[in-house]
Amino acid sequence: MRNPEFTRAMRTTHTILAPNMASIQFDLLVNILKDEGYTVRLLHNEGPQVVQKGLKYVHNDTCYPALLVIGQMIDALDSGEYDLDRIALAITQTGGGCRASNYIHLLRKALGRAGYGQIPVVSLNLKGLDRKTGFSITLKMLRKGVAGTLMGDCLMLLKNQVSPYEVNPGETAAMVKTWIERLSGQFGNGHGYRGISMRKNFRLMVADFASIPIDSNRSVVKVGIVGEIYMKYAPLGNNHLEDFLASQGCEVMVPGLMGFILYGLHNQLEDIKLYGGSWQRALMVKALMRYLLSLEKIMIDAIKRERRFTPPVPFDHTIDTAREVINLGCKMGEGWLLTAEMRDLAKLGYRNIICVQPFGCLPNHIVGKGMIRRLKQLDEDVNIVPIDYDPSATRVNQENRIKLMLAMATENKERQSPDQSSSR
Repeated sequence: MRNPEFTRAMRTTHTILAPNMASIQFDLLVNILKDEGYTVRLLHNEGPQVVQKGLKYVHNDTCYPALLVIGQMIDALDSGEYDLDRIALAITQTGGGCRASNYIHLLRKALGRAGYGQIPVVSLNLKGLDRKTGFSITLKMLRKGVAGTLMGDCLMLLKNQVSPYEVNPGETAAMVKTWIERLSGQFGNGHGYRGISMRKNFRLMVADFASIPIDSNRSVVKVGIVGEIYMKYAPLGNNHLEDFLASQGCEVMVPGLMGFILYGLHNQLEDIKLYGGSWQRALMVKALMRYLLSLEKIMIDAIKRERRFTPPVPFDHTIDTAREVINLGCKMGEGWLLTAEMRDLAKLGYRNIICVQPFGCLPNHIVGKGMIRRLKQLDEDVNIVPIDYDPSATRVNQENRIKLMLAMATENKERQSPDQSSSR
């Protein structure tokens, strides 16, 4: 049986349902797609039924992120909220060796088993997979998408560095919402995604968050989050990890989504270096990386203007960090990036690190849990805890392990001198 296709005519008739991951970045990206004529809704349905439907319709040795994403989509279709004759689903494909490249085939198989075989699936990728589709990615969309991703990364960073200290609860969240609306309006009017306007927006954004009243004497524990990309960002996957850490008085640092995109591009150069390939393609990838790195520099420079904020590590430095501990040929899944992010976070002062480990993601376990010993050999005071997530893992056990890590962090903090243990 032929898979149903998403046609160009469906732009005006169908609503595309997409799984949520990095909420700030995805809110901006969805608004960009709406400007291009697509109707897109991010899914927020949660609950044990999502996991159960994933287990029912996906093979039980498939990785936990695939199970959650597909279970969430089928649960949404079962809800009765949508006209099933005017619905399409969207899912990303990396095109690499990770099972994320096969999610779309797993989803189509699950839809057939659940009785929804007529629903078309849109593959979001830049590798030319599923070419016969009415969904097209234009250069303008890409440029807006790059700007939206970087702006979202900056908003996420500023929110996480202000909200633990805010005097008026909710003010930071309101500022995030204001900026998402402002940026979405600019993108919709054809502005805001070029270098000059991005520089202006970054500076205004940083200034706005710096103006929020804070209690700088408030004692917090700084915590970094790394792991498989979906689990790292998605509240559905990590049981609202960021919210839990906020309830425990923590300041959180989560590496930005743009880092993963740059990692994917750099891996293409590594492939050519290791196995040979087109020099023309290498030149194109290098040019694209230079463009993205120049925009990343604009963001970092803007954050540096306010001394109270900690900017992220530039990606070219992250590459050097990785070389200190792991071979760059280790690039399956999150690969060397995950290891490098843990080392970068420690250097930035986020020395208490949670590594989220989903069931079925062997690369993540190797470059995450498997590299902890090496990282502690280089920096014995870094406090890293891997937390396993799978259908049978209980939230209370996960949170208890995190509380134990935070207790150890507090104990280490109290052993330091007052100057060293200051929270900012």
